[in-house]
Amino acid sequence: MSTEPGTTPAPRPLPSALSAPAPSRESRIHGCLLGGALGDSLGYTVEFDDIAAIRARFGPAGLQDFAALDGGSHFSDDTQLTLYTVDGLVEALEWANDGVGADTNACLWLAYLRWLGTQGVPLPASAPVQPPRWIDTHEVLKHRRAPGKACLSGLATGEMGTVYRPVNPDSKGCGTVMRSAPFGLIPHIAPGSVYKLSSDAASLTHGHPAARQGSGALSLMIHFLAAGRGLREAASLALAHLREADLGRNESPDPALVERLEAALRLAPQPGQPAAGALLSPEDLVRELGEGWVAEEALAVALFAVLATAPETTAADSARPQDHFRAAIAVAVNHSGDSDSTASIAGNLLGTYYGEECLPAAWLEALEAPEVIRGMASRLAVLTGA
Repeated sequence: MSTEPGTTPAPRPLPSALSAPAPSRESRIHGCLLGGALGDSLGYTVEFDDIAAIRARFGPAGLQDFAALDGGSHFSDDTQLTLYTVDGLVEALEWANDGVGADTNACLWLAYLRWLGTQGVPLPASAPVQPPRWIDTHEVLKHRRAPGKACLSGLATGEMGTVYRPVNPDSKGCGTVMRSAPFGLIPHIAPGSVYKLSSDAASLTHGHPAARQGSGALSLMIHFLAAGRGLREAASLALAHLREADLGRNESPDPALVERLEAALRLAPQPGQPAAGALLSPEDLVRELGEGWVAEEALAVALFAVLATAPETTAADSARPQDHFRAAIAVAVNHSGDSDSTASIAGNLLGTYYGEECLPAAWLEALEAPEVIRGMASRLAVLTGA
């Protein structure tokens, strides 16, 4: 795994409403993975429902809380694949700590292939066989939870897809973005390396530039948040990287991705502007940013949800991180579209920004298999020195 010196500038001070000590890197890692799983779990309940059906079931405000669900909820393939991303990175780090230079993307491919084997899809004869790891011992990760078609078909080819030899070359589904937060949690690497790790891993299943670049953009946002940047600032820095950097493949930024991210930043109220009345309705959210089924839409909807509900957009200095988390997840869930992926990404972003402090205790009690998520978070934290 690359360890080139980082070039991220020093973070700016947090806003006054968030002037408490910055979370530890360990708390950010746990917050990112648990926050993503919480958003995923709440959104998975209504993933295939339009906003009219959501309102008919849960009232005019839609689904706001796990308390509205009889018997709780399950997390989906979004959390499964995010945890398998962690495992691929953990294996690469284990090799590196033993003095062996492993191919990070190969470790991720092997991790995703082991996940594929849990989904009722026969592993291709050409696929390498790997001994099971700790993550593979948990039954909760073996349930089929509406996995994305491109993730399944891309892995089922038995070929290790790359940008130069893509599988699913026209696919830009959100199956890359929703699993890519962990790349931003690896410390001591430059933003360009974070982007490359993430976009290369996206190529294992999706070939469209928007899928690869959207994956890299989310990982960069997580990277900047983990370094202490603000929410809007992290998004702006990631967008600037897409606009200005040589993406390494003589490739231009995908216009749809840039347009959607710019729209999310424009539509969310700026700091100091009152948030009241500034939230888009679920109908307008979809009209402006999309339903979230493809990469650029999922990232844009999640980003808008996080920015439009941020306490620095209001005059209330007492807003709590948990209030922000609840409000953002509600926006990310309640629309006609891919509610679990948009809410999962929003949870990743806020969990990284605030650390575990933002996660509602009652929601954590309702979360499926938190010990598995915490177990993977702890493995990543230990291996990265958190």
